[in-house]
Amino acid sequence: MTITVNGLDELKKLAGSDLRTSEWIEITQERINTFADATGDHQWIHVDPERAAEGPFGAPIAHGYLTLSLFIPLFTELLDVQGVTTKVNYGLNKVRFPSPVKVGSRIRLVGKLAEVQEVPGGVQIAVDGTIEIEGGAKPAAVMTSLSRFYS
Repeated sequence: MTITVNGLDELKKLAGSDLRTSEWIEITQERINTFADATGDHQWIHVDPERAAEGPFGAPIAHGYLTLSLFIPLFTELLDVQGVTTKVNYGLNKVRFPSPVKVGSRIRLVGKLAEVQEVPGGVQIAVDGTIEIEGGAKPAAVMTSLSRFYS
């Protein structure tokens, strides 16, 4: 369930809050191939199911940056900031990929609004995010995502 806030003052009040958990999404071979085409990264561990089955993970795995790129659509399930004119990604801190995401796995985002800081014309938020793998012992990715919202 999405948390909706209206304006920067309501957003500031959420500092330190857990943002809940997104729905699961499946990582398909088609999604991986599309990402490979978009980025030019066609390494066999991602796009050659037969060869990858014989590789170190026993199946094709998603690109780490594919997993990371899914932060935004998963995050929009957690928090909706209305009453602002502009929303921009500002960057990432401390990104790690502890476990590969095999084809057919499902992932979801668990988020915490770690910090809200004022910046000229708006606020910057830091979201501690963990992308979990269904049934996995370790997460697929952990990071702090920075976004800015302007009034």
